Amino acid sequence: MSEPTGKYSITMPRDIAEAAKARSGPSGLSAYVAAAVARQIERDNLNELITVAEAEHGPITGEEIQTLRDQLHQAREQQTPGGANAA
Repeated sequence: MSEPTGKYSITMPRDIAEAAKARSGPSGLSAYVAAAVARQIERDNLNELITVAEAEHGPITGEEIQTLRDQLHQAREQQTPGGANAA
């Protein structure tokens, strides 16, 4: 069962609207815009979570970020047959 929908009027720059329309494919512009807005809401929620976590624990350092990226890369290599470059 799909979510209930509503009809809204929005205003955006014409070039952005035309680019979105060209990329929307068979699902249509409404679905394309809804997916983009959903992604933005996810990003906003993550940014709020980061702000709360940093307020409580302090900001994460560049070194900590790189360590986590390295761990993720190693985990992906272990899970992918033939390493990370396997297609």
